[in-house]
Amino acid sequence: MVYAIVRAGGRQEKVSVGDLVTLDRVAGGAGSTIELPALLLVDGDKITSDAQTLASVKVTAEIVENLRGPKISIQKFKNKTGYKKRQGFRAELTTVKVTGIDA
Repeated sequence: MVYAIVRAGGRQEKVSVGDLVTLDRVAGGAGSTIELPALLLVDGDKITSDAQTLASVKVTAEIVENLRGPKISIQKFKNKTGYKKRQGFRAELTTVKVTGIDA
């Protein structure tokens, strides 16, 4: 089994060919292709972590859709002072499908 650990949106994700991965928003529309930088490559019993060898590894993915994450409600309250603050947040996300890992 071949899989790679890639850097995606400030996080590390374990991916293999055919996986659907949700990342922070990536520029491009549905159907466009992106390349993710590999940090580790595992091919059966062979593990590659050398930076020079990983520079030639290409992990390609196709953008499936751009979406928004669930709404997160942020509320702050301090007792006896009248301080209340309410804020919301929705993350901009992209779902990608890994199409190839070329070593």
